[in-house]
Amino acid sequence: MDSRRARRMMNQMGMKMDELGDIKRVILQSDKREIVIEGPQVTSINVQGTKMYQVAGGRESERKPTQGAASPAPVEETLPEIPEEDILLVAQQANVSIDVARKALEDNDGDLAQAIIKLQTR
Repeated sequence: MDSRRARRMMNQMGMKMDELGDIKRVILQSDKREIVIEGPQVTSINVQGTKMYQVAGGRESERKPTQGAASPAPVEETLPEIPEEDILLVAQQANVSIDVARKALEDNDGDLAQAIIKLQTR
């Protein structure tokens, strides 16, 4: 099965995978140690609104927690990147404008089916 067909099947099942190519380092913190992975391959997997991250490869090292590890820096929440074709599909299926379709997809974490259902039942 080619990757395009596999990706299409995953989308139909409500799964979406995105390769995060710009990640330089992943740090896993606990009270007693930190695991640092340099140059990992990170994939974001969204399954029906639940977001998971897969971290693979890279150079791994372990260290004692740094000062301030107990209070991590605030995480800036970013909106999911929604493909234009998904927005157009939702707009067409729910008979709404592109802006309304985009907002519905953002509110439903990019879940096409959920966005269409919400728009049709409003």
